[in-house]
Amino acid sequence: MRIFLALFFMMATLLPGSAQETAQDNATPWQAAVSGQIEALRDGDAALALSFAGEGFRTQFEGKPQEFYAAILALGYTPIAESRSHSFGEFTKIGDEGVVQVVKFIGADQSLYEAVYQLGNEGDGGWHVLGVVLKKSAGMAV
Repeated sequence: MRIFLALFFMMATLLPGSAQETAQDNATPWQAAVSGQIEALRDGDAALALSFAGEGFRTQFEGKPQEFYAAILALGYTPIAESRSHSFGEFTKIGDEGVVQVVKFIGADQSLYEAVYQLGNEGDGGWHVLGVVLKKSAGMAV
């Protein structure tokens, strides 16, 4: 899944007409979904965190939000759940229904992390997180 998302991101940035914008632009509806899921993970609210996930995740973990939360931690996303803060970087729109969004984190130990979120607009359900790739960045927050 991580390799797929990385390839997806690289291909998306090469598409003609793809719009790259920065965090200085107006807040976006998909950023609300990202922030909502991050805050739910920080609070340990598994059900709320799952509600921001894409339909595939919601179906797979239906009635089992604690398993979703445990899977998130087991797959190495603890730095997100324990992060002190997050900020939005660049994003790339993939048509009208998809976005790849960069999110920067300061970890509990002041370490820096960067994540690439793939999001989809699932119609009446709004924007949801389809996948995340996380990496530790060089340096420490001050």
